[in-house]
Amino acid sequence: MRVAFLGLGVMGFHMAGHLAAKGHEVTVYNRTAAKAQAWVAQFGGSAAETPALAVRQADVVCSCVGNDDDLRSVLIGPDGAFFTAPTGCIFVDHTTASANVARELYAAARERGLHFIDGPVSGGEVGAEKGILTIMCGGDAEVYARAEPVLGAYARAVTRVGEAGAGQLAKMVNQISIAGLIQGLSEAIAFGERAGLDMRLVLDVISKGAAGSWQLENRGPTMIDDKFDFGFAVDWMRKDLGLCLDEARRNGASLPVTATVDQFYADLQQMGCGRADTSSLIKRLRRFSGE
Repeated sequence: MRVAFLGLGVMGFHMAGHLAAKGHEVTVYNRTAAKAQAWVAQFGGSAAETPALAVRQADVVCSCVGNDDDLRSVLIGPDGAFFTAPTGCIFVDHTTASANVARELYAAARERGLHFIDGPVSGGEVGAEKGILTIMCGGDAEVYARAEPVLGAYARAVTRVGEAGAGQLAKMVNQISIAGLIQGLSEAIAFGERAGLDMRLVLDVISKGAAGSWQLENRGPTMIDDKFDFGFAVDWMRKDLGLCLDEARRNGASLPVTATVDQFYADLQQMGCGRADTSSLIKRLRRFSGE
């Protein structure tokens, strides 16, 4: 299948690579052309100078960019992909963006005889590199059924959760859950350290019970070691939580813990930790406890 991939950041670079490895004919576009050329050197395929050029012959177009404005730019901005994609082309966007922009682009795609699915991902850079992402999709059921086999190149779980925008809303649920989990784990480790416990031993024990989680098993040990130069950045999490809080103001949901954790991440940004992994929340606790 002919697939175009727009955006070769820490996620998109690997995701596009899996598509090429599965035998798809892949054309990539990246705002920084050198990154696109590096991808071609590693995986083959071809690079295009603009989104419009990248999608001219595509059956499916995947995108993974920074935010709502970036997404609008590559799809409906100057040299946008919507203007040159063949009729019937399926767009699947993996950006964590607002539900509103997903609905807006779904409608814009329909006007042009195109299809649009919002499909944000969970699993981080490691999940993208290993091809084991989780994808939450919103859009038409028939279109999703046609796109799903392509997405399987870099995902172990792909689920349609509803109509246009539902994928982004599901990703917000994911981020709300993670924010509370990381703060709880940070407090637990900080408490245990202050109590003089061997926290490696304690985490090993509690990981086998009701407290067990992906965050505990994958981030607990590095939190103990005070290592955060990897993973999902605080800056990105603040962007995501901002989307969650904006949506909550629209739908009337109460998110007191999420709002509090968002401010804790703001503290980390002030501490110069914007690029650190989200598990660096424990650094804030250690700072305020005088460690």
